[in-house]
Amino acid sequence: MRQGYSRVPLAVLGALCASGALADERAPNAEGRMETIVVTGTESAAADRESVARMPGGASFIDMSLARERNVATLADALRYVPGVWSASHAGNDRVFFSSRGSNLDATDYDLNGIKLLQDGMPVTTADGNNHNRIVDPLAAAHATVARGANALELGASTLGGAINFVSPTGRNHPGLDVAVNTGSHGFALAQASFGGSLGDGFDAFVTLEAKRRDGYRAHSAQERHGLYANFGWQPSEKLSTRFYVTALENDHELPGALTRDEFGRDTSLADRAAIDGHYQRNVEATRIANKTTWRLDDTRRIELGVSVEEQSLYHPIVWATVGGVEVFSLLIDTEHRNRGASLRFSQTAGRHSTLIGLNHADSDVHGGHYRNLRGERNGLRDHVASSATLTELFAVDRWSLGDRLTLVLGGQFAAAERTVHVTSAATGDGRHPSARYERFTPRAGFLLDFADVTFYGNASGLFEPPTNYELEDNVAGGDATLAPMKGKVVELGTRRTASVGRPWNWDVAIYYAEVEDEILSVEDPNAPGTSLSTNVDRTIHAGVEAMVGAVLPVGRAGGTLEPTISITINEFRFDDDPHYGRNALPAAPDYFARGELIYRSAHGWHVGPMLDVVGDRFADFANTYRIGSHVLVGLRAGWGNERWRAFAELRNLADRDYVVTHSVRNVASPGDRILNPGEPRSVFVGFQARFE
Repeated sequence: MRQGYSRVPLAVLGALCASGALADERAPNAEGRMETIVVTGTESAAADRESVARMPGGASFIDMSLARERNVATLADALRYVPGVWSASHAGNDRVFFSSRGSNLDATDYDLNGIKLLQDGMPVTTADGNNHNRIVDPLAAAHATVARGANALELGASTLGGAINFVSPTGRNHPGLDVAVNTGSHGFALAQASFGGSLGDGFDAFVTLEAKRRDGYRAHSAQERHGLYANFGWQPSEKLSTRFYVTALENDHELPGALTRDEFGRDTSLADRAAIDGHYQRNVEATRIANKTTWRLDDTRRIELGVSVEEQSLYHPIVWATVGGVEVFSLLIDTEHRNRGASLRFSQTAGRHSTLIGLNHADSDVHGGHYRNLRGERNGLRDHVASSATLTELFAVDRWSLGDRLTLVLGGQFAAAERTVHVTSAATGDGRHPSARYERFTPRAGFLLDFADVTFYGNASGLFEPPTNYELEDNVAGGDATLAPMKGKVVELGTRRTASVGRPWNWDVAIYYAEVEDEILSVEDPNAPGTSLSTNVDRTIHAGVEAMVGAVLPVGRAGGTLEPTISITINEFRFDDDPHYGRNALPAAPDYFARGELIYRSAHGWHVGPMLDVVGDRFADFANTYRIGSHVLVGLRAGWGNERWRAFAELRNLADRDYVVTHSVRNVASPGDRILNPGEPRSVFVGFQARFE
């Protein structure tokens, strides 16, 4: 790993750490009683907690009930304490960048591939692997599981970064009425109302209505989002149940563009002038309908069948380039998207074996056009777009118990993907039509070794991820040339411990090393700003350390507790003797980052404590000539709650420090390049939640 950066901030953070969203199981207080603020012990949550605890690799469980103790406005807020996942909002809105174990480190403003997003086990990510149009609203979930890298095999994901599965609350496990209101700096306001309950004769329903708006801490970064999330279940018998899910979403937000170093130094609230003149936006309307049916054949066997259909409309003015006030290139994307998915899972426990066999299939298509952009309005058709993709994933996992302590985990996945891109010039009829099929089998072998309450784990696994249609469309080779899929292998070792009575400390620490072949990287095309050119790189290394440590420690005789949690990630992502870049570091992900809190929680329901973010250096180019410095942010949060009422206040970036939160990537970057996105200045947020049963 590269040397020279200070480890002092990490030592400081180790002493100043937090009660986090990942500390989902409360340890005992001074009297030995187990405590929670809101009861969320549903069968689904318990099963997912156990699944995370028995993965032979890095994985995390997020209890959204505990996450609501602070302001969760974006997916990045929900993933704050997940080690190994670098996630941040470009401007405080839903335009979020995320990377897991070094996925998606090139086109940080583009298709957000590398992590598969699922809702209730069914895909939201498109069949070609991109998350460009929509990410999941974490506040619509009861909990989520994050499986990093190859550990997402049990979710059927063929991605370098793994998968995140968001699980919805239901009327059966979350009855009653919940009302929540959050507000704060930069015109932020969020209101949510949820109602769930039984309807009789085995029927239940759960409905959430949500509205969010934000003026933004930068010019031209306002957002408005409205969402409906509902599910309706029927359980005619103990063995059979079915549930329908409905999502309707309208999400409009302005895009402020990036700044140069000089602009960043002068005023971080600025927007790129081209973003204002071109009225950059990303407006999405989406409707999703899904169903999951579960049939318990007996006490040891179960079948799950899921189907989903989602339709999206994307209106996306994104480029306005001029020379001397004269337009040289502009782009407005206006397209219709349809994503369909199906899943089948069979699980069985027989003797010492617990087996899961699964099949996922997804197909997506896109139709519409690329237009010239005139202040956010269509100004003549440039290209017709008609592209499609399919993905089929067949996977199996067997857990073989060899005594009381040792469990072997053996499995594998066969993935087959098709990509077809049609971009045809409206003026000439010429165009690019790359098309390819990708297939690969990736094996996996792991172990779990239990000693009392401590588990040691490890695995050796294959990696595979086909290119997205965006990457094929922007292939540097041009014409109908295609790209090779990313593939590789990874080894991982770790240990975890779950808090329990008399054992307040918990942790999950993993170290991994991956060799990746044909990684797809892309940078902005200097001849056409706003577009990227993709290519395969022969070999890269993705390695790192991921650690989450927490505790609930009795304090004094009044029943209070001190709850530290720290999430630390150390990254080593680099080229492997590349002919152009040698052993240079891959850009975008910091050398290290750590996030933590130290919360005192009283026996009377109130809590208070500091928050701390420590983020290391990173590069903004493959040549490693443009370095973005480290930063430290200090915050504070406090709150009070019981089983009916909850309130919180959160102060972020107490010192009002200027820092770069995300950035674009170049081959060789210069100070005059517009690549920097400033982070959130000093901000305060408050929230209130009421529950009626």
